[in-house]
Amino acid sequence: MTPLWTVAEAVAATEGRPEKLSDGPLHSISIDSRDIEPDALFVAIKGDTLDGHDYVGAALAAGAAAAVVSQDWFAAHGGERLIVVPDPLEALRAMGRAARSRSKALVIAVTGSAGKTTTKEAIRTILGAAGQTHYSIKSFNNHWGVPLMLARMPRETQFGVFEIGMNHAGEITPLVRLVRPHIAVITTVAAAHLEFFASITEIAEAKAEIFLGLEPGGTAVLNGDHDYLHVLFSKARAAKVEHIVTYGYDQEADYRIAAPEAVGTRTFSRVTHGVQAFDLDLQVRGRHMVANATAALVVAFLAGVGAPLALRALAGFGASEGRGEVTRLGPPEKPLLLVDESYNANVASMEATLDVFGSMTPPDGQKVLVLGDMLELGPQGAELHKSLKDAVLATGATRIFLVGKAIEPLAEVLGTAQVVGHARRIEDLMEAIVSNLAFGDAVMIKGSKGVRLALLVDKIKQRFGVQS
Repeated sequence: MTPLWTVAEAVAATEGRPEKLSDGPLHSISIDSRDIEPDALFVAIKGDTLDGHDYVGAALAAGAAAAVVSQDWFAAHGGERLIVVPDPLEALRAMGRAARSRSKALVIAVTGSAGKTTTKEAIRTILGAAGQTHYSIKSFNNHWGVPLMLARMPRETQFGVFEIGMNHAGEITPLVRLVRPHIAVITTVAAAHLEFFASITEIAEAKAEIFLGLEPGGTAVLNGDHDYLHVLFSKARAAKVEHIVTYGYDQEADYRIAAPEAVGTRTFSRVTHGVQAFDLDLQVRGRHMVANATAALVVAFLAGVGAPLALRALAGFGASEGRGEVTRLGPPEKPLLLVDESYNANVASMEATLDVFGSMTPPDGQKVLVLGDMLELGPQGAELHKSLKDAVLATGATRIFLVGKAIEPLAEVLGTAQVVGHARRIEDLMEAIVSNLAFGDAVMIKGSKGVRLALLVDKIKQRFGVQS
């Protein structure tokens, strides 16, 4: 088996100094000593709360072939099987850069205010059916996640799919210049991270940084269903992007989506492009999910994947944990329907999810809605939470629970007649929520990750029992 790297290649890429280290294969790269595989390279980066240098010994004992450490740490501790560098994070970036340079893969980068992980997953689902595909796992989309995913890209990769996230202006630029995509996708522009931006226009401008790393002759794929498309077009032209393709429900979109039809847990829709028509059959519910799948379809066509294969792959695509995953718990004849949207939340994703829940019918019971704070919205947070009132009421939920401090303005406008429970912490409300559920109900859980609603999802699954 061809190794991911050799020790010699890692030393050359990082320009590090080997200490008591022989050449040999490196089959994986990790920054977490708990997931070390045999012959791994452990990179001791320093995070916000933990320092990887504290786990070098554990990583080597677990089977790592070598560890990348800082010069300062080595001077204080010494050791063997080490690659010594000034800064391990910069060494990881150098390895990402080298992996990208040696690769002949078609590379895709995805960003957006909402839907980027789901869109990335849809893209990799299609491309994975067409050839060897490497992709970002989980939401490894930040200053260490992107270089780590690049450094892990095998030599033989045909398609590389990378997610790029941001909280502040200027964060996407260095990441996309590492990735150097041939295709750049922006899923949407909406109110998110407003704590760090003066306006949504500034968010659009920050998302448009993805154009700065686009390879010459590359293509931008843009969702046209928001009010900031003109900002993206302007920035794309300034970055000399030659090809722009749009998709969405807007009549002017290059790939136009017809009104979806939901049947059970599936959604059907037709996408037209000129005289061509493509029929989507998805395992997920929601207009936003259809848009995410359409973005993946556009990327597939740009990658040379035929429509029959792409549509078959999408037919097997489902929502992932915390991002719209629907689980039926308990007896098949009268299950509890759990919609897990606990991973993240902003106004756009909240409205889309509430719309989906509104279209659902409980198996044989009531609708229960659990909403948590939308974080990082800054001074506009109170008004943005209040703005959800009509969408919440339109779901038809008979029991509404709210979790967090930022969501208090929504509790005020809904009133006690609608909100049966509200607490700052999920731990203080968990038992009340679970005891209010019964087989036959449908419950949707949505909030920012920091509210920790995933704890409630786990509790519900434990109490009601998971069945496929």
